[in-house]
Amino acid sequence: MTETTDAVIHEALSVIDKALSQMMSRELVSSGEITDVLLDVRTLLTTPALATTAHH
Repeated sequence: MTETTDAVIHEALSVIDKALSQMMSRELVSSGEITDVLLDVRTLLTTPALATTAHH
């Protein structure tokens, strides 16, 4: 379970890092883009462990 949790956290951090690198160079970021990133992270963190391990 810890291995799965670590994988999910790592994937969520990757989503955050990618979004940050894309948005850092821009002056304006739409609320829709921010919402998409937050929903992606939320989905990763709330997906049941069995579904997560099936993707790896």
